[in-house]
Amino acid sequence: MRFMKNRSTFMIFSCLFVLLTSSFAFGNDHPSESEIRGLQVLEDIQNSIAALAERVTPTVVNISPVRKIGMSRGLSTPRASGTGSGVIISDDGLIVTNNHVLGDDTSEAEVRLSDKSKVFAQVIGRDKDTDIALLKVNVERKLANAVFGNSSRLKVGQWVLAVGNPLGLDRTVTLGVISGIGRERLNLSKYENFLQTDAAINPGNSGGPLFNLRGEVIGINTAIIHMAQGIGFSIPSDMVARIVKQLQTHGRVVRGWLGVGIQPMTAELAKKFHATKGQGVLVNEVFTDEPAHRAGILPGDIITTIGGTHVNTPNQLSRLVAQVGPGESATVELIRDGAPTTLVVAMGEREKKPVTASLPLQKTDVTLGIDVQALTAALAEKFELQEKAGILVSRVEKGSLAHSEGVKEGDLITEVNRKPVRSVRQFSESLEKVTPGETILLRVIRKERAFFVVLKTLGG
Repeated sequence: MRFMKNRSTFMIFSCLFVLLTSSFAFGNDHPSESEIRGLQVLEDIQNSIAALAERVTPTVVNISPVRKIGMSRGLSTPRASGTGSGVIISDDGLIVTNNHVLGDDTSEAEVRLSDKSKVFAQVIGRDKDTDIALLKVNVERKLANAVFGNSSRLKVGQWVLAVGNPLGLDRTVTLGVISGIGRERLNLSKYENFLQTDAAINPGNSGGPLFNLRGEVIGINTAIIHMAQGIGFSIPSDMVARIVKQLQTHGRVVRGWLGVGIQPMTAELAKKFHATKGQGVLVNEVFTDEPAHRAGILPGDIITTIGGTHVNTPNQLSRLVAQVGPGESATVELIRDGAPTTLVVAMGEREKKPVTASLPLQKTDVTLGIDVQALTAALAEKFELQEKAGILVSRVEKGSLAHSEGVKEGDLITEVNRKPVRSVRQFSESLEKVTPGETILLRVIRKERAFFVVLKTLGG
């Protein structure tokens, strides 16, 4: 058994305990008044946490998705108990959990309540992009339920309580702190904005709640890093509450759609666009007749804010856009050719399209290493290109700078240093203007996707 896995909380109480009991270690049989007051503080904290745990644990349930067998006979059976956790959010039986707890083909689950009774729940809706699912049980009595808190006000260091069913151990309570906020790029879901906590989370905790000291749900526990101690992640309650509202009302989630391709603002791209690294997100493509196109957004624009919120990463931009309802308008601030610009965009409804493009960033001091040729209709068809104008990359030298930056045969170059190129001659003339050691900004189209890439010429 792993003892005292939650090191930060253990250290806090250990230090307090040592300070309060040091006098006894040196033979003082009569603690001072200040020591008695300190001990009382510790006991008050202990009693408050124990009371909190007693109050919130009845809202936590064990969830076992139902697996269909013998479909022609209509038979079903629950999977092994301890599959996952959930939290009751209304007294009439609405339950929130992770989508991955249920699996993709499950329409109902067996739910074990705090009084050990078992009931079946129907799946009201699910959202794979945030890993949230909503269930509903029908019971004649009112159930103990939790409420959502405001996760946007959380700060690193605040105490939290995780409750779940790790390894089938019902309603296990662990205490910890918020270790980090706004965690992304973990490849756990499409829209990531995780809370990080050191409250012990183990297999079976997925879908269970993370409480603040007021007993409000400020997160839904969703993942751990294996082979690490005290690193768990929760979906913030503000995101969960928005998803739940849509699932309850519509059975699905409707998100805003801007209609652009985007990529991070790297140091190399920032220099070429006269911007700051990590400030804003670079637009590399604008889809025809989509909201961004109709509003006047162009490739090469740097989006810095959406609805007044600063944007620093593609994931953050996607998340903010998704929060705007289709048909609603949002103010978009951007930088175009070094100058600030403000546009109002009426969002559409998000389709199942990828919106992020990026390339490797390794650097080598070698020549460009590509051959190009004019684009023909046959070549456009061969490389599945929708664009009809540009210079086609016909060969990429292995080990060259272009190769290391991810340029491939069949890529279409449409711009050099923000200037359109429509012929091999134009492309050559553009390169002639570049002195050794300078960087070259290319806009490249690969099949239906576009991106920017920076190449550094020999001599830099």
